[in-house]
Amino acid sequence: MSRTLYSLLWLCLLPLAVLRLLWRSRREPAYRLHMAERLGMSARAIGSPVIWIHAVSVGETRAAQPLIEALQRQRPDAVILLSQTTAAGRGVAETLFDGRVMLAWLPWDLPWAQRAFLRRWQPELGIVLETEIWPNLLHEAARAGIPVVLANARLSARSARGYARLGGFIRHAVSTFAQVIAQTDADAVRLRALGARQVTVAGNLKFDMAPPASQTRQGSDWRASLARRAVVLLASTRDGEETMLLDALLPVLPAEVLIALVPRHPDRFDEVAALVRARGISMCRRGAGEMPAAGTRLWLGDSMGEMSAWYALADIALIGGSWLPLGGQNLIEACAVGCPVIVGPHTFNFQQVTADAVAAGAALRARDTAEAAAQAVRLLGDAQRRAAMGEAGRTFSAAHRGATARTMAAIEPLLRRSSEGAISAPGPRPRS
Repeated sequence: MSRTLYSLLWLCLLPLAVLRLLWRSRREPAYRLHMAERLGMSARAIGSPVIWIHAVSVGETRAAQPLIEALQRQRPDAVILLSQTTAAGRGVAETLFDGRVMLAWLPWDLPWAQRAFLRRWQPELGIVLETEIWPNLLHEAARAGIPVVLANARLSARSARGYARLGGFIRHAVSTFAQVIAQTDADAVRLRALGARQVTVAGNLKFDMAPPASQTRQGSDWRASLARRAVVLLASTRDGEETMLLDALLPVLPAEVLIALVPRHPDRFDEVAALVRARGISMCRRGAGEMPAAGTRLWLGDSMGEMSAWYALADIALIGGSWLPLGGQNLIEACAVGCPVIVGPHTFNFQQVTADAVAAGAALRARDTAEAAAQAVRLLGDAQRRAAMGEAGRTFSAAHRGATARTMAAIEPLLRRSSEGAISAPGPRPRS
């Protein structure tokens, strides 16, 4: 594939991309806001240097928090621009940063849209998190002389094989990163094979995310109001997994055990609520401000930004995305608050961190949902083992902190260079 053909494909798909946004906005109205930004159209002048970070959705936005705070300490003269792709991610950013950063949608990967975005914001440095490889964005940044870093980078073996099929097209895009800062040695090897240069390993930024004290208190308050009723949390579940997990758990869990269910994607909240009702399960919804009564079987976590509170509440968490071949979800947040974890067989997007958590004794792996249900029942009956797993999780999380400092050290030459450039030529900057 050539970049010209890639751009033509994007152009042909543009009407479908617009329709998809409008469709998603039925459940998440934020997708209708600032739609012109998807085409690079945003311009209000600001008089400060700009450092731009791209965090596609919720997980990446949370991972960006310690890095953004470190950047603000080191470069108080600079405005931080945080671009995103999903409404859920933008909503979390509004809560986390409360006006301390500028927010914008990342444009679709059309050459003229990315060129307009970069011209309007004129960032001195771009930092893209995890696995966001957009060829036209990288090409236009290189043309404009804007260094772009791929930070907290991860690349599963499955994704590496997919990218490799694109040959020289993707190798050229990856080679334009000024620096690649990988989570693990295995990620670094795969990224080098894909064409990355200047690759270093810094660990996972998500270990540096301290659970908000307000949320851990909230989880404790919930627990007290439930008379310390046992809670099994189904965390960050994906489409199809709720049915599998409920089918496995309901027949074996004692009736007094409360199931807390937090779907991964907000646009599925109503869908999951309908699924639970159709099964005749007594339910209340967090989004409606409801608290479980004594006879409530399931509490639906249909709210945003409270994941640490749910982990603080739960006796055990079964991590979604791992029961179907979807790659798993992040379990670091659960470990950090001392919540014992059970994961399924499909964790290829979080392969190393999951293996390390299991080896540390903070998590168990189940072959399927039936085995997971059996493990959950055993853990509920063994308070001593739950306590040991919780302590192992906290120790595991603490031992892996420091990725933010290592990332800042790796990009320090670029920050110094951009700071010197800002001093010599401040100029007006655009803003949305």
